[in-house]
Amino acid sequence: MAEECSHECGSCGVSGCGDRTAESLKSGPNSKSNVKHVIGVVSGKGGVGKSLVTSLLASQLQKQGKSVAILDADITGPSIPKAFGVNCKLTADEFGINPAQTASGIKVMSTNLMLPQGDMPVAWRGPVVSGAIKQFWEEVNWGDIDYLLVDMPPGTSDVFLTVMQQMPVEAIVTVSAPQELVSMIVGKAVNLAHNLDIPVVGLVENMAYYQCDDCGKKHYIFGEPQGKEVAEHYSIPAYTTLPLDPKFAAMVDAGEIENYEVNGALDAIIEAVEVAAEAAHIADGE
Repeated sequence: MAEECSHECGSCGVSGCGDRTAESLKSGPNSKSNVKHVIGVVSGKGGVGKSLVTSLLASQLQKQGKSVAILDADITGPSIPKAFGVNCKLTADEFGINPAQTASGIKVMSTNLMLPQGDMPVAWRGPVVSGAIKQFWEEVNWGDIDYLLVDMPPGTSDVFLTVMQQMPVEAIVTVSAPQELVSMIVGKAVNLAHNLDIPVVGLVENMAYYQCDDCGKKHYIFGEPQGKEVAEHYSIPAYTTLPLDPKFAAMVDAGEIENYEVNGALDAIIEAVEVAAEAAHIADGE
């Protein structure tokens, strides 16, 4: 009977193990890049605001004086350039592809910056999508970056595995909405991340409430938030909520999401990310 995989590759003696093979696939960026920390932003399903949270996290880190970049791994449904109002065409030099930059200096790489028109479909099969993400990581001139945020496509498909197995992802932030079904789907992403030995350090429950402009009362349009209980159930150290705010849509449409003020709502998530990133470097002996 075959030995059951413990996912602890350092002490594993099983030859031909899939996890051992996956670990050897990890690669680094090009010679013109120094990326200190890679953080994945994931969701179990679409439509819960994963790209919004990625944009807000990047903006907050940038405001704190960090150098930040976003790798838009949602190849067939990219929305990061729109959120930041970035529509310039990419250039390249002898070292690789030069990423676009937002108004505040956040570097962005996305398929939408490579298309003649932003509404053109990207009808690529899985292996091609995975290859594109690998190129974004290895062939883009990221420069000196403190935090590279990877905006993942929804779900736990092959793209999830590609990113987690080929890039040195140190931690994951997951995004949910306040419905029981979505909370269940969060568990799928969390459990897969645990199988890959990547910690899930934060849960953002988006669209948790609507706050009346007149009276200030919070209305739970989609039911009472469940994120705190979900975070405790899956031992996720940091949890926060974001409102159902019409300003989000307006600022994304205007390409001005980095001007949105979250007023400390993401502080706990950012602190958990920083703790996990530091722990990863200590573990690596850096």
